Amino acid sequence: MTDLLTKATIGPERAGPEPAGPRIPAGPAPYSRGTRRRLGPGRALPFGRLIGPALLVLAWWAASASGYLDPRILSSPGTVFATAADLISTGRLQDNVLISLQRAGLGLLFGVSAGVVLAVAAGLSRSGEYLLDGPLQIKRAIPSLAMLPLLILWLGIGEQMKVTVIALGVAVNMYINTYASLTGIDSRYVELAEGLDLSRATFVRKVVVPGSLPGFFVGLRLGVTASWLGLIVVEQINATSGIGYMMFQAQQYAQSDVIIVGLVAYGVFGFASDAAVRAVERKVLSWRRTLAG
Repeated sequence: MTDLLTKATIGPERAGPEPAGPRIPAGPAPYSRGTRRRLGPGRALPFGRLIGPALLVLAWWAASASGYLDPRILSSPGTVFATAADLISTGRLQDNVLISLQRAGLGLLFGVSAGVVLAVAAGLSRSGEYLLDGPLQIKRAIPSLAMLPLLILWLGIGEQMKVTVIALGVAVNMYINTYASLTGIDSRYVELAEGLDLSRATFVRKVVVPGSLPGFFVGLRLGVTASWLGLIVVEQINATSGIGYMMFQAQQYAQSDVIIVGLVAYGVFGFASDAAVRAVERKVLSWRRTLAG
């Protein structure tokens, strides 16, 4: 086998003189080692994901400075920065940010926990699949925001309703991706575990958990995004605090700079949380070799 691989790499060895007759030109080599074409996305750059947002801000700044953007419609970056500094100096921005982070964090915690538990119950048991997958697929087709009137009727307009709306959006994303990853584990691994007479706990630890981690992290990233999307909506419904409430109040007085400060805060927290999940994913799944690097 080694000899065959060697010959396939460097070409067949010549055992004697070339036979007589016309020489047939050899075809082109499949590839040259020194000029091999790279098909991957290329080498990763440190903090490369910040290039896109930085270019977007530069374009915004240039359009404002050149007069293409009406400040009454979209404030300039300088005005937004000054407004953010004023909100920070008065403590208004910090107070609203802390409340929003608390709501998003609680909704994410409850949603991730519920989604993973439901995915494990449905993915490792036929009875669990028959009982849980159908209702959750129905819930997937119903946006969490469409359930707001019913949730307000049941839970009122307090913090419990807001956290529940966020948790529902997170749980569905976690369930769909974790369940798909669980059911996508190769059946040969299950047969191997049965042949080795592994216990249920060992099977879950050695086969189920490693096999489901890629889908879990995809669901977690989508769940983090869902938590911020849900937060934006619930904080503008009879809220008395939070970034969304601050933006809603600014709308009443046509303060576009305050609204943009709120949008930037949502965007920064969403980008940072997604980057944190990516970092943990690379650490936990360091054994994988993917295009992401």
